[in-house]
Amino acid sequence: MENHHQKEELVVSTPTLAASAALRLVGHALAHASANAWRVAVCVVDTQGVALAAARMDEVAPPILDFATDKAFTAATMKRTTEAFFERMDNSPSLRLGLTNRPRLLVWGGGLPIIHGDRVVGAIGVSGARDVEDIECARHALDLERLSFEL
Repeated sequence: MENHHQKEELVVSTPTLAASAALRLVGHALAHASANAWRVAVCVVDTQGVALAAARMDEVAPPILDFATDKAFTAATMKRTTEAFFERMDNSPSLRLGLTNRPRLLVWGGGLPIIHGDRVVGAIGVSGARDVEDIECARHALDLERLSFEL
């Protein structure tokens, strides 16, 4: 008996950022921080929030790299900036309460999704400076690679 219904896909192909691009993004963000005398850590993740490249500057405490990684994880998996995610959480007491049960989600500024075409292909997280400076480092890195953080 023939099935005339459209067949369901069994495998999904999701574009993701190349490791070589992730390394360049980390370098760009660190160079921008250094030029401004900011000390930061940077992490770039794939679409699933798994690290592709990461580094922390000299004398940056190890937890700062964890913060950068969690910012990137949040931006990649939620497909929005950590700043936008904060605004959503801030406007909803129930969502804010639920956030405390999700250890990897971080709403501090500095996590940006990485958009190529019309798809999220990863994310970058920067931590260690003030939020606006972390965001500036991440945006600078994306700009140099002609990538966006907005759909």
